[in-house]
Amino acid sequence: MEIKSPLLFCLLVLIMTHYLGGARGVKCSPQHSDQLSRSSFPDGFVFGAASSSYQYEGEAFGDGRKPSMWDTFTHKHPEKIEDHSTGDVANDFYHHYKEDISLMKDIGLDAFRFSISWPRVLPSGKISAGVNPLGVKFYNDLIDSLLSKGLQPYVTLFHWDIPQALIDEYGGFLSQNIVDDFRNYADFCFRTFGDRVKHWLTLNEPYQFTVFGYATGVYAPGRCSNYIGNCTCGNSATEPYLVGHHQILSHGATIKLYRERYKASQKGQIGVTLNSNWFVPISQNVANRKAALRALDFMLGWFLHPMTYGEYPKNMLSLVKKRLPKFTKTQSKMLRNSYDFAGINYYTSHYVANAVLLTGVNLSMTTDSRVILSNEKNGVPIGQPTVLSWLYVYPKGIRELMLYIKDNYGNPPIVITENGVADANNSTLPVKEALKDNLRIMYHHDHLTYLLKAIK
Repeated sequence: MEIKSPLLFCLLVLIMTHYLGGARGVKCSPQHSDQLSRSSFPDGFVFGAASSSYQYEGEAFGDGRKPSMWDTFTHKHPEKIEDHSTGDVANDFYHHYKEDISLMKDIGLDAFRFSISWPRVLPSGKISAGVNPLGVKFYNDLIDSLLSKGLQPYVTLFHWDIPQALIDEYGGFLSQNIVDDFRNYADFCFRTFGDRVKHWLTLNEPYQFTVFGYATGVYAPGRCSNYIGNCTCGNSATEPYLVGHHQILSHGATIKLYRERYKASQKGQIGVTLNSNWFVPISQNVANRKAALRALDFMLGWFLHPMTYGEYPKNMLSLVKKRLPKFTKTQSKMLRNSYDFAGINYYTSHYVANAVLLTGVNLSMTTDSRVILSNEKNGVPIGQPTVLSWLYVYPKGIRELMLYIKDNYGNPPIVITENGVADANNSTLPVKEALKDNLRIMYHHDHLTYLLKAIK
């Protein structure tokens, strides 16, 4: 099947600008015959598409852009990329964005979430080292084109593509030096684009960036302990917590800047995108129920707890101990309630069992939560398997996760910034059959149904 326009509509943005209300405990079993439409949802509910700069822009080494950490990683470690591809050209959105915006308009979307490539606008990572006018022009044109078609831009400041220059200088997010450079980069974006951008996100999935980049080494920059993965350098017991800490501080400093200098005049909102699975105790004994809560703390609470309450979750404090960096009183105060809305990426769920940490085992962030995750119980999958080994269709999880956040984090406005499912690439399937897209229709229908239950 040939697609003339390159944008991959792989993610669906479901934006809930209303607080979750009502009582818990409503049971539902979505049927595919149930009819859903825009009128099923409250006013202010927005539908859109999302992706990120390195995934689709291309033009990686042209028009003044310099390498990001991901450019270096994909060229240096092609064996860590399943198909050995890079973002050099990607989907060539850089040259085809107008066609793709027209497609989004034709589909009937209301918003587009994209990320700014830090090394495209500030090639060396710092304003003092120079601004790239062609990069600035691209994002100005993109934003203007979206608005001209009636689509609202939702802009992510950091979707993992840190300038390689900052990695070379001080290790990127391994150093607290990143906080000032990130805030200055954000300041530039607010000044340059904030007259038209009314929805900002500081970070995308700091959990994924941290764990897979610095604990297991399968993402850029590919760091981990040699007893965890195939890495030449790194420390899976300490570096993930350091990198996560500096992301949280970068977020807090950026929120403070926006609220003090731009929010009143630009009248925008700013939040953060966090990802979390839902975790179902494999049995209802006390140990497994506690394990499910620990899993949530180590995936979601790691970042949402300090951004809400100014401190790490108690489970992390008690298990990680001295390896977990500390916030100063000033930092803790800065971080409390440091978001106007919480962006949440939800895809799937896991069964969870309690794990006992054996003595003499090498420490790692990957085992600190002391949980065992599985996709099956007594040989039965938690949900329908997909072509992605980690993604089982469990739509009930999105409702449970929304209500968990409502009950534990002060009922914030929530934006579902990603939700979706992949299908196999079958070049022999006739277009007429491919367009039926039954798996994705089912996936979105059922997740929307459970999301609607959460709202109600």
